[in-house]
Amino acid sequence: MSKFYITTPIYYPSDNLHIGHAYTTVVADALARYHRQQGKDVHFLTGTDEHGQKIQRRAEEAGVSPQEFVDKIVENIKELWRLLKISNDDFIRTTEPRHMRRVQQIFQRLYEQGDIYKSEYEGLYCTPCEAFWLERQLVEGKCPDCGREVEKVREESYFFRLSKYADRLMAHIEAHPEFIQPVSRKHEMINNFLRPGLDDLCISRTTFSWGIPVPFDTKHVIYVWLDALTNYITALGYPEEADDNSLFKRFWPADLHLVGKEIVRFHTIIWPIVLMALDLPLPKQVFGHGWLVLEGGKMSKSKGNVVDPVILVEKYGLDAIRYYLLREVPFGADGVYSEEALVLRVNTDLANDLGNLLHRTLSMVEKFAGGVVPTPGEYEPLDQDLISEANRAVQAVQEHMEKLEVSDALAAIFQLIGRANKYIDEAAPWSLNKQGNRERLGTVLYAMVEALRVAAVLLVPFLVETPAKIFNQLGLGSDPGASRLEEGGRWGQFPAGTKVQKGKPLFPRIEWKESADESEQPKEEPKAQAEKETEAKQEVPQITFDQFMQIDLRVAKVLVAEKIEGADKLLRLEVKIGSEERQIVAGIAQYYQPEELIGKEIVGVANLKPAKLRGHLSQGMLLAASAGDQLALVVPEKPIGDGAEVR
Repeated sequence: MSKFYITTPIYYPSDNLHIGHAYTTVVADALARYHRQQGKDVHFLTGTDEHGQKIQRRAEEAGVSPQEFVDKIVENIKELWRLLKISNDDFIRTTEPRHMRRVQQIFQRLYEQGDIYKSEYEGLYCTPCEAFWLERQLVEGKCPDCGREVEKVREESYFFRLSKYADRLMAHIEAHPEFIQPVSRKHEMINNFLRPGLDDLCISRTTFSWGIPVPFDTKHVIYVWLDALTNYITALGYPEEADDNSLFKRFWPADLHLVGKEIVRFHTIIWPIVLMALDLPLPKQVFGHGWLVLEGGKMSKSKGNVVDPVILVEKYGLDAIRYYLLREVPFGADGVYSEEALVLRVNTDLANDLGNLLHRTLSMVEKFAGGVVPTPGEYEPLDQDLISEANRAVQAVQEHMEKLEVSDALAAIFQLIGRANKYIDEAAPWSLNKQGNRERLGTVLYAMVEALRVAAVLLVPFLVETPAKIFNQLGLGSDPGASRLEEGGRWGQFPAGTKVQKGKPLFPRIEWKESADESEQPKEEPKAQAEKETEAKQEVPQITFDQFMQIDLRVAKVLVAEKIEGADKLLRLEVKIGSEERQIVAGIAQYYQPEELIGKEIVGVANLKPAKLRGHLSQGMLLAASAGDQLALVVPEKPIGDGAEVR
């Protein structure tokens, strides 16, 4: 049996988690459930990173010990994962004796083999990020990750010889292109950190005491890099339990470290070098996903602009929230959260498409066949088309999930659901019943029910309650996830003669109280938009200088460019604008090949309100000149650097 070891970051319990943290963990859960459905031996790890100066300060402010402070928040985190039905196999806390003891053993080994040495450190430190920075790395004198003030720190410290392994790490990245994903993150790690050169890493502190003591020098506590990052192997028993029967031998190396893009460098530079020093295999892949942000920017516990997932689950239901998180954001890119978008997604996909398909199917089985699913006759071309769509969906889900394209996998399932709804309209079972064509009616009713059964099997990794509810209403007592995906998704397994049990609607339509905004209006196809723009050019109004200055034009560097399946004119671009990365959807596929755009500096509107095109979030607009059937992007006359203002 093949194995699959997946991890989330271990979360920092300075406060309760928000919907952005839930996004990471729900995606990891869907991947773990998918690989279990594929018959693999899966180990899914999550947990909490509980040491550090920030926790110590927060505990002092609250008038409690650091352990009391984190215990309460960690229990809330565990309760959130139970609420979201996260199927983790282990939960590691860095304050657990099993972890602390093993971290000290790792530190001792690295020291004895000469990879750790004592010296004095003076640097700029960001307490919220628990990170040291060089002067050249700051942005306007502040932390480049969170934008907050840094403080100068000088103290005796132990250092890890990070620079010793830099060439070896670069060789590994070049030999294993799949190691850092998406590709834009790999380019960032190479260009921003490896090529400029690595400094040795400060790995102990004396200015606070809340941490794991250095085993032979207890006035030092082991700093976050060796403490937090090593959880991925200490949770498997390393180094104490590394024999052939241990969890470590069974599951290491990790198949996937799933992390937010802001901590990719820790997981793709520091962590693999630690593993190299320990002479251990490196994880197969680190995937740095984007953020789920608000229109005003990134959610932050310190800023107080967070969305509580507990409240959302109580309001809309567990599977509605899981579906929104997994479907709304193309995995790897940033997504913009809004409650209106959540309601729209639930109403459109879950209520109108899936819920309506189940309700109308079972209503017709009850009305036309006494509630008993008939035996199908010979399939006609219309039926074969539905069967082909079901087979395609099974294959597409597997292909997308293997490539971590979670949103696309769900889109493939709902393409089947949409086709099944259309099939009912085309097959018109009400007309067949009126005509008395019982054989043909039986075939159509069977196909309707079987399409629902296949869809329920495919939804098992994503929705944790709905597939079983569908099976119950279909009259099937078995678990929709009991068999492997490919076996369970094979057409024709619904047992004819089964009596269905129509129940309440799966997803009652949600009435949105506030007035509808443009996000709820029908979206125009790019062609229609272009035609309107052409008409508008006939009479262009004059604008003032102040109006022009409201447009934020910036130079952007294209990191990733790829075609959007099913949209001949659209390309999906990942671009870098200063310290920020965004996704832009542009109708330029007829004029540019994706590969010729990568690395190019272009000009775009940076403050355009985000919109969705063909299910993909677009966070800006490119500038281009057009004449007749020709189009050319607006580009700087010479290289100037991404983020530069255009005036």
